[in-house]
Amino acid sequence: MPALRVPSLADDVVVLRPWRETDVPLQLEAFSDPFFRRFSDWAPQTEAAARAYLDSQEQARKRGEQIGLALVEPHDHDVVLGGGSLNDVDLEQGRAAIGYWLAPHARGRGVATHAVRLIAGWAFRDLQLARLEITCGPDNPASQRVAERCGFTREGVLRAHIPFKGTRRATVVFSLLPGELR
Repeated sequence: MPALRVPSLADDVVVLRPWRETDVPLQLEAFSDPFFRRFSDWAPQTEAAARAYLDSQEQARKRGEQIGLALVEPHDHDVVLGGGSLNDVDLEQGRAAIGYWLAPHARGRGVATHAVRLIAGWAFRDLQLARLEITCGPDNPASQRVAERCGFTREGVLRAHIPFKGTRRATVVFSLLPGELR
């Protein structure tokens, strides 16, 4: 697969840009938030692990598998609000998944909704994808609301879908097709 080019995505609520090494302390602070940790078990916990994670994301982008972007304030690109990604990219099958997370200070402002809209619009327009998915925990209503506000359709619950904190977790699956983005 060809490398995914870094898109230019922004609106009046959020700017999406590549991650920087200088973002690592802000990432680690956000990853230590109890709300974040409730719904995620993938986040690096040390500066070395976070730097290695950034490098692995860049390698995956070069392989055309995913792209991870920092969500930042439009007026100050050094203020990290969270992260967004297009992952599990399969250009041959025309599908991918969108992921997102927010730092505590960015929640409740529409940042995730705006970021998902920007990523989805780019994925349909530039990558010509035919289907996007969002998965989240059944106990994460905030993430589900983001998907619904963007026009994603809830398709169902996948039981024992993914390994999670030493057990398996169900996930709610949402999909979006071209022309459905709100």
